Amino acid sequence: MTTAEHLDTIDRLRTRAFPDVRGRSEVGTSGPGYHLAELGGSRWYGDEDAADRLAHEEQVAAEFEALAQRLEERWGKPDRFTLDSLRLRTEAREVAQPWQEIGDTSDHLHLWRVEGRWVAVYEARWGADHSPQLMAAVTVIDPP
Repeated sequence: MTTAEHLDTIDRLRTRAFPDVRGRSEVGTSGPGYHLAELGGSRWYGDEDAADRLAHEEQVAAEFEALAQRLEERWGKPDRFTLDSLRLRTEAREVAQPWQEIGDTSDHLHLWRVEGRWVAVYEARWGADHSPQLMAAVTVIDPP
């Protein structure tokens, strides 16, 4: 997907109603008060060599930076968070969704408050054998 397509997905989610129960959507997962969008596909590394893994991770990082830059042009500088303390709290299950899933899968995020909703972009990591995945969250649930 291109940066323009990522922006379109985020814009659609910003105006979409939230479902009453958690479930899959055409772009990821939605639940009461939030949408999580899978903007870039995660892939299983399998037998890929280290150079291929590194190239893919650099590509995801570049897509993240391009998207964050475009959002910054729209809405100003984001709040930038490292999620170490959130991860500790999610292990104790003290954090509501979508923040629990974000904290379980990401080290950092960029966050904006736009028209009553939080918009976050981040890289999810689903395990050592999977590539990082570019993600976006749109939620009315305040960050913990």
